[in-house]
Amino acid sequence: MIVRFALATAVLLSSTSTFAQQRSKPQPVPIVNTIPDARDTAYPGTITVNIDATNLDQRIFEVEETIPVAKAGKMTLLYPSWLPGHHSPRGQIEKLAGLRVTADGKLLPWVRDTVDVTAFHIDVPAGAREIKATFQFLSATSPDQGRVVVGPDIMNLQFQSMTLYPAGYFARDIPIHATVRYPDGWTAVSALPATKQGNSYVYQTTDYQTLVDSPVFAGRYYKEYPLSDKVDLNVFADNAKEIEASPEQIAAHKRLVEQAVKLFGAQHYDHYEFLLALSDEMGGIGLEHHRSSENNPGPGYFTKWDEGAGGRNLLPHEFTHSWNGKFRRGADLWTPDYRMPMRDSLLWVYEGQTQFWGYVLGNRSGLYTKQQTLDAYARIAAYYDSMAGRKWRALVDTTNDPIISHRMPIGWRDYQRSEDYYNEGLLMWMKVDAMLRDQSGGKKSLDDFARAFFGMRDGDWGELTYTMQDVADTLNTIQPYDWMGFLKKWVYDLHPDGVTAGLEQNGYKLVYTDQKSDLDKERTKKGNADLSYSIGLALSSDGDINAVAWNSPAFEQGLDIADKVVAVNGEDYSADAIEKAVSEAKGTNKPIKLLIKGDGKYREIAIDYHGGLRYPHLEKIGTGTTGLDRLLEAK
Repeated sequence: MIVRFALATAVLLSSTSTFAQQRSKPQPVPIVNTIPDARDTAYPGTITVNIDATNLDQRIFEVEETIPVAKAGKMTLLYPSWLPGHHSPRGQIEKLAGLRVTADGKLLPWVRDTVDVTAFHIDVPAGAREIKATFQFLSATSPDQGRVVVGPDIMNLQFQSMTLYPAGYFARDIPIHATVRYPDGWTAVSALPATKQGNSYVYQTTDYQTLVDSPVFAGRYYKEYPLSDKVDLNVFADNAKEIEASPEQIAAHKRLVEQAVKLFGAQHYDHYEFLLALSDEMGGIGLEHHRSSENNPGPGYFTKWDEGAGGRNLLPHEFTHSWNGKFRRGADLWTPDYRMPMRDSLLWVYEGQTQFWGYVLGNRSGLYTKQQTLDAYARIAAYYDSMAGRKWRALVDTTNDPIISHRMPIGWRDYQRSEDYYNEGLLMWMKVDAMLRDQSGGKKSLDDFARAFFGMRDGDWGELTYTMQDVADTLNTIQPYDWMGFLKKWVYDLHPDGVTAGLEQNGYKLVYTDQKSDLDKERTKKGNADLSYSIGLALSSDGDINAVAWNSPAFEQGLDIADKVVAVNGEDYSADAIEKAVSEAKGTNKPIKLLIKGDGKYREIAIDYHGGLRYPHLEKIGTGTTGLDRLLEAK
């Protein structure tokens, strides 16, 4: 036995040695960049693009683009990839189809770059003065293909989806002239001026960066509401009823513009167009641009005004971006074209402070009430106060999420974290506001920072970049303090506690009661149940689990978002039934029994929780006017 084992081992070692000697070991093929880097030099000629946007049935856009060329030889055409406002490579290259490139009527072969798949290489023949590219943009016909941008009565045309541009130039140095044909009887609105000729809009010649930053809303049902001498509210909808707003509703939007201008002290646009869609036909959106914004909170914005604030936080947020994000932009986020990768490390300013001012301006203008604002703050504070993910992942790392996850669904949101630079950023800036007020004896606040940081160069709608040091230095001019140390600690360090400190320092504390706030009632009025702060579940009306809080009582019973609650304590599931079960278990030793369906099987679990219903609220500390009260006052 011993001899045979030794012999077998020797044979095995010999075989392994022979295999190792014969194993192929390739070397990598070097990646050679054949795409010219963008240079800040004028492109020789003006591109013209003609778009046919009339195919409403199949939602196909037809594009013909004429691109002047200065010389023969190799040329690269790029499809936009890294898009401002998305903070990530979100260009829809998969929807570009039928690409044909010609010169003097002769078809030119194109080759897609093997590394950058949004780049197309061609050879320009001698004597050619221009090339023509024709293709289709196959927009989504259902949500599983991406956001739907065309409906029977409404459309969102984004020029980056409809154009190619020559590599080797800053986008702002490429002149372009666009014409779009829309369906009969439609109106189209963009921040880019246009002349209407029949069903076509002939847009003012501009640079490619401005074209991409000037999307279009178009539709059959449209109404314009002037908000100031420079700002318009353009409302599109699926039917005529949705576009009608009361004088009081429009007055609130006028105050939004007034309050923003008072806050920042400058306007970084020659004119500004709110593009507001109230549509189920077209996918939802909230996207900032320098002189406009794309907004679709869905139907009911005006018609269900008294039923809750709904999506009315959207317009204050996107409007604020004209100052914060478009005019002032993180230095590592700004790029000269749509190929260079963006670095999102300063989104806690770009989005976090915009989130902060969005709620403040919405409240100051009366788009929503103070109580609605406080209810929203309470939900934000409760979420981050109990967030397990803050114990392992710093806020700054969430600025990578637009690139990492593209807002795809995730299983454990409060543990994995996702773009928390928005709302945790809001809470950080609330702390800064409170510190400025305390340290200055009430003489200074974040309003002073807003004017100092965003309020220079009135009328400038270019980009002025900044670094983290610039943010700290500006704060120091308002109130001397170790602001860089404060910002670094909050943004880069792990600090699972103290996220509500700014609210408390500004006079309000987070509490929980067994009563829903009006905001919670609004969020659950369709039969949903939110028990995030009791048993740790959020559920749809049919019992599907939408979220399980990490380390919550529900988590400890092995539940996840693939499960469904079928019954509660022997009764068919409903929001009322599960809320009643949680309430009745308070102060007893009786578990909450749930029948769960998951993986095609049924199982019964018992949740040993007896703390009753818990919903977040903000409660005023003491009496008198607090820092938060002053922050929310109209100016």
